[in-house]
Amino acid sequence: MTVVLLPAVLAVEAGGQKRFEVEAETVGEALRALPIRDLLFDETGGLRRLVNVYVDGVDTRGAGGLETPLSANATVRIVGAVAGG
Repeated sequence: MTVVLLPAVLAVEAGGQKRFEVEAETVGEALRALPIRDLLFDETGGLRRLVNVYVDGVDTRGAGGLETPLSANATVRIVGAVAGG
């Protein structure tokens, strides 16, 4: 079972729940299993630019992105990037 952890700002949109357990083989499958998936993906199905995803502490952008494979006990952490000027 993969554990997905949300930051507080996204947990509010998920009914206050910060932790989800999902059955998934890839990062993309895990994220699409969440009730906030519409907030994570853009209209083309790609991950929104300011959403960063880590699997067991490793940034997935350099490790295969949404196709990054998950082990049975993986922890996926979603982190919103901070932007501004």
